[in-house]
Amino acid sequence: MKNLSEVEIQEAGIKGFDINRLTKTLDSDSSVFRQNTPFPYIVLDSFLNEEIANEALSQFPKVGKQEWISYLHYNEKKFGLNKYEQLPSTIKKLIDELNNPSFLDYLARLSGIDNLIADPSLEGGGLHLSERGGFLNIHADFTVHPHRKTWERRLNLLIYLNTDWEESYNGKLELWDNKMTECKASLAPIFNRAVIFATNSDSYHGFPDPIQCPEGMTRKSIALYYYTAANKEISVRPTNYKARPGDGIKRVFIYGDKQLINLYTLIKRTFGLNDDFASKILRLINRKRK
Repeated sequence: MKNLSEVEIQEAGIKGFDINRLTKTLDSDSSVFRQNTPFPYIVLDSFLNEEIANEALSQFPKVGKQEWISYLHYNEKKFGLNKYEQLPSTIKKLIDELNNPSFLDYLARLSGIDNLIADPSLEGGGLHLSERGGFLNIHADFTVHPHRKTWERRLNLLIYLNTDWEESYNGKLELWDNKMTECKASLAPIFNRAVIFATNSDSYHGFPDPIQCPEGMTRKSIALYYYTAANKEISVRPTNYKARPGDGIKRVFIYGDKQLINLYTLIKRTFGLNDDFASKILRLINRKRK
């Protein structure tokens, strides 16, 4: 099929995804989501309309042209872009669709979690990109929104935009059991694949083995997080990095870095900081190391 331009997509009125197609298999998908282990999740291939997926890939920015956040520390090496106004137009429109009430209703019916809230600030989400050598150690995500103290994080949606991704490149999303004894699922980040999973204090996941894709190639994804609101402030649970059984001495450094991240999370919440602050410091530290 010919790749359509952004103008052609707009003129044709093509949506980012077909909500009717998703709801046709909602009953069976909901059963799969809730029964999957080690925690509720589902993989949905060909998630976006093909034209939108191709256009999103063609627009996906490179590091350096926007204000990318540098997540560069012992437990991860990746970049994020969450400033909505800096996102490419097709991706902005797609995110708007994924945050609108009809899709939130779909997610609620899929997961059994009512009253889901989208995060317009894209805190920790937006676009994620990892270059050769990039990784993300196994972790359970922060479970309270950094700036909305009554918002509890409940679902993650990841959409991968990686063509010709080979097994040898690593980068698979690993899902681990709550005792960190075994990887229960390993999901390739292939083009137009969506993964939706529940976030809680022990939904351990990541891609811990450094990416081995060719230079100039990157692992790309769109990441959106969904919340529910409590009637009182929720106790903070920062990102909880974990060592794998074979990590050996690395577990000491994983734990030490986690404690620093916990301190930063407290400071961030107390003073209303965003990740730009830490990103500038991490970029400076990494520049001095080179």
